[in-house]
Amino acid sequence: MSQTLFTAAQTRELDRLAIEESGIPGFELMCRAGDAAFASLLTRWPGLRSITVCCGKGNNAGDGYLVAGRAVDFGIEVELLQLEDPAALSGDAATARDWAVSRGVQIQVCVQQVPVPGGEVVVDALLGTGLTGSPRGLYADAIEALNQSGKPVLAVDIPSGVSADTGAVAGAAVRADLTVTFIGRKLGTFTGAGLAAAGELVFADLGVGTEVMRRVVGVPLLKLDDLLEQPGLPERSANAYKHALGHVLVIGGDDAMGGAPLMAAEAALRVGAGMVTVATRSRHRSAILARRPELMVVDADDDEQFTGALSRATTLVVGPGLGRRQWGLSLLERAIAQKKTMVVDADGLNLIADAGLSPSAPVVFTPHVGEAATLLSRSVAEVQADRPSAALALAELAASGSGSGVSVLKGAGTLICRSQGVSQSRLLGVCGHGNPGMASAGMGDVLSGVIGGLLAQGMTPADAAAVGVAAHSKAADDAVIRTGERGLLATDLLPELMRLLA
Repeated sequence: MSQTLFTAAQTRELDRLAIEESGIPGFELMCRAGDAAFASLLTRWPGLRSITVCCGKGNNAGDGYLVAGRAVDFGIEVELLQLEDPAALSGDAATARDWAVSRGVQIQVCVQQVPVPGGEVVVDALLGTGLTGSPRGLYADAIEALNQSGKPVLAVDIPSGVSADTGAVAGAAVRADLTVTFIGRKLGTFTGAGLAAAGELVFADLGVGTEVMRRVVGVPLLKLDDLLEQPGLPERSANAYKHALGHVLVIGGDDAMGGAPLMAAEAALRVGAGMVTVATRSRHRSAILARRPELMVVDADDDEQFTGALSRATTLVVGPGLGRRQWGLSLLERAIAQKKTMVVDADGLNLIADAGLSPSAPVVFTPHVGEAATLLSRSVAEVQADRPSAALALAELAASGSGSGVSVLKGAGTLICRSQGVSQSRLLGVCGHGNPGMASAGMGDVLSGVIGGLLAQGMTPADAAAVGVAAHSKAADDAVIRTGERGLLATDLLPELMRLLA
């Protein structure tokens, strides 16, 4: 992958390798970080006349002092707010403090109260990647002062209050306009609340070579172009025919929910499945065929029709509009009994949780956070507090019946995980596309159809999930160029999907 994400511990290991094995002194790395942050500050806010730098007591503060010193050299007025005693700084951070003071930076020590920042832009150098728990006391007050100031904020390495490992915000967190992150991209700034808190992300490798980066195994940031360069989605041969491209059966659409399986089914067609059938309430047939005559529709209540559709399908997509009544449960149970590769979404997931079912063939679970909470018997807040661990637990749950499962934990920074048993579970990646316009009805239905259509064409569950999620989100990014975010509809993604996966 062209970009890799790291936890706090992995980033510390990158620092150690750069210092001990590449021979880059720690203070030199800190100076490079300060220079990168200051350069980004000038690029984003040209003509800047004054800044406020807020410093804590760790190496993150050292970066802040270096930014302050560079700003004074550049003729920018600097207000530096130091929480607690600046004499408590040690090591490279203390060296940075002394250098900044030698440049003329004056330190305003905040012991009981943090004033409203006076600079045009605020630099957040309060808390770095070593944060555990929630900011307390003076640090929580400082974060609140930054957020209430109305001033734009540049966060150094990571917004204070955001977990570098999970993206969770346990209490107060800085809402940055720009985050300049160093050496390794932080996993927590690419998923959950951390993604929103970070604002625009700028990465500076500080001259740490690729040989060091390869020594630490992080998590890929999944971008569609990178994924399509790898083997997975098969080329169509000159003599391709529909039966060789898979037959997807979409099961769902209880009363008043006929649109959900239609969107999933059309998405499966649009990404290249040879044939797609919808098993649903008979009253939905006319509307589905009027919208998309290329689909086949069977009455899910007709035993002969439904049994035939199950036997002909190569891949199942169960859940869009399925509901949580006995009707949906019986269809899900019959689908699981087929022992065919399947995607389970929406109420299919809720029914699995309700009834304690375990698919006995490879399966892809695609829950949003509420469905994930139901499956894991956790609260929504608990899932969001550690999205990576929740995604791993979901993959293990998906694998519980067949020994092989994939989870797609949807949301800001969608996570894809694979499990082949508890000891072999791993995070496959974080989606590098997507936008807030995707908070719209039907987006998940389209995604389930996309993954189902890719599975039908022979992709593995892990590859289909990764490519499907990336293509779905990239299609949304491309669609908003035409439509804007506010009015984006799930079906607006279909033309973009066709183009991206052509």
